[in-house]
Amino acid sequence: MRLIDSHCHLQADRFGDDVDDVIAAARAAGVDRILVPGWNAWSSEAALALVARHPWLDAAVGVHPHDAAKVTDAEWARVAALAADDRVVAIGETGLDYDRVFSPIADQHANLHRNLALALDLDKPAILHCRSRPGQRDAQDALLAEVRARPGLRVVVHSFSGPVDYATAMIDLGAVISISGLGFRAGEEPTAEVAARTPADCLLVETDSPFLSPPGGPRGRNAPEWVRITADWVAERRGIVTGDEAARAAFGEALVASYDALFGGRRDRTPS
Repeated sequence: MRLIDSHCHLQADRFGDDVDDVIAAARAAGVDRILVPGWNAWSSEAALALVARHPWLDAAVGVHPHDAAKVTDAEWARVAALAADDRVVAIGETGLDYDRVFSPIADQHANLHRNLALALDLDKPAILHCRSRPGQRDAQDALLAEVRARPGLRVVVHSFSGPVDYATAMIDLGAVISISGLGFRAGEEPTAEVAARTPADCLLVETDSPFLSPPGGPRGRNAPEWVRITADWVAERRGIVTGDEAARAAFGEALVASYDALFGGRRDRTPS
């Protein structure tokens, strides 16, 4: 089965010593697409540096809600300049985090607005992070309102978390839903239904490496090769049984097609 990892922070410090080996292991495991998103100016530049070395990777640039209050005007100007690069296929990750609130909520919204404006200006999809406190949905509802207020905005809901009706509403607005290892955690049970019900052309999988290791993956550092565990779980939720290789192959092709439809297939993806 062909695989994609639609969200993988390969520029993170935890990959500093062996990132090339990690990328090679992913390719050997059947991962055909990897998107490396930034979360601030430094990580956005580092994502593009990785793409320069491994042209089959894709980059995204943007500012995460955790960094919303930290990024200077000069750093944002650098992110915006990087966004025009053809190797940058999306803006983000950005979004809202009402759970940990590492940046004040007002700053998160201001940061979100300029990231979404950049995505619209460049006609590139926005990668959206969204977390509420356990048992709540206020961040999801706020983010949904922001997307609804911007007709024509293309988005991917990264590492889905939230109720089923939130996913349905996002899909109705044209969003793509990406499932990560977060879906295995207690409190994230709606993700199983979302994985089952999301149309194939609106569905992606990801690792969010080096975070969110799925069951059976390495506990200390997730890596893109382990996206197969989440892909297998999503396939099972969709009624694809283990051993049905034709159905699994079709599922993998659908993931690649969904990725390319959202992020484009403009560049040569021959491994370096």
